[in-house]
Amino acid sequence: MRIPSRYAPLLFSALLSAIMVGVVSAFVLVTTQGIHPGLPAQWVRSCMTTWPVAFPTVAVVAPLVRKMVGRLTA
Repeated sequence: MRIPSRYAPLLFSALLSAIMVGVVSAFVLVTTQGIHPGLPAQWVRSCMTTWPVAFPTVAVVAPLVRKMVGRLTA
């Protein structure tokens, strides 16, 4: 299954935000609470509550960052 290229920015935002939320939330939970039996469930809850914030943030901020990088690079 191929997704039309017009959806590329939306797909980029969804994937990047999901990966970042997963990595950062796992890092924060492990460093603050250590590894414990309830960690996987807590990690999933953390991801589910933070991804709805991260996704639109990346969708709005990524184009602005691309423009900034374009101006700062040769």
